[in-house]
Amino acid sequence: MAADFNPLLRLDFRIPFDRIRAEHVEPGIQQLLQEARERLEALANDGSAPTFRNTLRKLDLLSEPLDRAMAVVKHLESVATYPELRAAHNRVEPAVSEFHTNIPLHEGLWKRLKDYAVTKAAGRLRGERRRYLTKTLDEFRRHGAELGPAGKARLAEIDVELAKLTTRFSENVLDATNAFDLVIKEESRLAGLPPNAVAAARESAAKKGIEGWRFTLQAPSYTPLMTYLDDAGIRERMYRAFVTRASGGDFDNRSLIVRILELRREKAQLLGYKNFADYALADRMARTGEQALEFLKELKEKTQARYEEENRELLEFRRSLEGPGAPELAPWDLAYYAEKQRAALFDFDEEALRPYFPLEKVVEGMFESAARLYGICVEEEKGAPTWDPSVRYYTIRDADGIKLGAFYADWYPRENKRGGAWMDAFITGHPTKDGFQPHLGAICGNLTPPLADKPALLTHQEVETIFHEFGHLLHQCLSKVDIRSLAGTNVAWDFVELPSQIMENWCWEREALDLFARHYQTGEPIPEDLYQKMKRARNFRAANAQMRQLGFGFLDLLLHIEYSPERDGDVIEYSRRILQEFTPAKLDETYAMVASFTHLFAAPTGYGAGYYSYKWAEVLEADAFTRFRQAGVFNREVGMEFRHHILEKGDSEDPAVLYRSFMGRDPDPNALLARLGLL
Repeated sequence: MAADFNPLLRLDFRIPFDRIRAEHVEPGIQQLLQEARERLEALANDGSAPTFRNTLRKLDLLSEPLDRAMAVVKHLESVATYPELRAAHNRVEPAVSEFHTNIPLHEGLWKRLKDYAVTKAAGRLRGERRRYLTKTLDEFRRHGAELGPAGKARLAEIDVELAKLTTRFSENVLDATNAFDLVIKEESRLAGLPPNAVAAARESAAKKGIEGWRFTLQAPSYTPLMTYLDDAGIRERMYRAFVTRASGGDFDNRSLIVRILELRREKAQLLGYKNFADYALADRMARTGEQALEFLKELKEKTQARYEEENRELLEFRRSLEGPGAPELAPWDLAYYAEKQRAALFDFDEEALRPYFPLEKVVEGMFESAARLYGICVEEEKGAPTWDPSVRYYTIRDADGIKLGAFYADWYPRENKRGGAWMDAFITGHPTKDGFQPHLGAICGNLTPPLADKPALLTHQEVETIFHEFGHLLHQCLSKVDIRSLAGTNVAWDFVELPSQIMENWCWEREALDLFARHYQTGEPIPEDLYQKMKRARNFRAANAQMRQLGFGFLDLLLHIEYSPERDGDVIEYSRRILQEFTPAKLDETYAMVASFTHLFAAPTGYGAGYYSYKWAEVLEADAFTRFRQAGVFNREVGMEFRHHILEKGDSEDPAVLYRSFMGRDPDPNALLARLGLL
């Protein structure tokens, strides 16, 4: 296909999402892949003396056109998939994965890098250039540069197979999620549900041409039902459907999980590591799987007593309502009774906040918060091509008017879109002689959509989600690192969540909330009494929330450190045994959450052996936020220091050094425990 007719071959800053089709994927990616291979061979066989410019710089930019096109294809497959696009993506992904695997395995390129590393010019490198050289040499070694021919060949095979398996895992989760819905015909069975959830279910059914109320496993539908619906039978049915996704039938991920773990273990051992956790964490702040486990164990010990106390209190609360003979809590009871207990303790209903969080106002307030903190301006720009009519496009400019970046915002669930919330990067910008080459990214969620007569009204948790993903986006778009591989969110994964998680704090501060938390009909701010109830309820069952995250972290690390199917049996049962220790209700044999755990298994590495990062980063952000709290949550000086030392720096310095540059010391882990009321 001629270049003129394939938009993937000419991806300018304004990406033509509306013109990219499945038929463009294979010819476009194949051509870009061939061009990248030619650049690789030319670099490896360059007969001139190696310099930073003709070796390291070229390596950094080697696959940029290919990476940009694949990022677009992967994104579309996540937000607007259809069978032909999925098939095209799956046909090209193995070859792209193989190419990237083979870069550090290329003997000629490895020799050229080593030859440059011993030159006097290399010895004089400082700052991010020195770090890039050091990290590149280390990355090449960690990815097999010093293996023999047989080892290199096997490593390439492993990476290609992992790319295929993890893609299939993700597809199975999406398909299994979409395969289930529950239609309620009798309105009386909806007792307890908030009006907004009832209206959304009615509208969902109508869109399908169905009479009644339709519920799905998408978060905006599932979460209110599990939290408020009085009918325990329906809650149980929804819960069982949710926790058994992709664990049987046409979308069974069991064998995929075992094989992914097996391949990851083989890869780690091939490269000289004891296990995959040690391999994955070698360049992260935790360094080893055991150190990450110790970190989680310490948090668990400090949380355990309050966790057990919370669970006794919840059961006592249920029995105060239903009598001493009320049964033990089942998993589908937890959110329901916890919400009732919270309402009783704090006279607070999460749904009472929803009218104060219309999406448009939340987004405006989020941008204003960033403007006050970091001196930037975010404005919507009309006319940019998108993949869905609901998607918005924004630009980010510095105080002097320089365009730093742009991004798309895709907030609502669709059946052709995967679940969860995330940030994607399409173009990584950098400073230039004349100014700045801007970044380009996207933030995506699955938030409560608008109804026929109401705008999108969010829960407070959804507001936190928006701020979280925007934190990732700022980390990408405020980066001022010259080297692509060290820029933006290309940092250690136990550091990458710091900029995102710290943004959530502004969702709790009165000064920030007053910028956007306005009643969608009256424009009034959250009443002070409701705000105080919200604050008092913040740490309600905080130990349970912490234990839940710790459980996922433990499961992840143990799967990647010690799990053996021969010794430990079925991976579903093994996972259930581990998570039971972190779950207040008994998990029966149907519980199979690990089969839909996309964080761990939807990418060749992803959050595999890295889920602990959320808690690690939470410790960092709770401590870092103390500076804002002390100086004022919108203190521009502190905000600009955070921007300069954290957001702009990417991976140009060791993250521990960056953190100390901002805080003047190492992190204090007690800051998180204090915020959660666990000290």
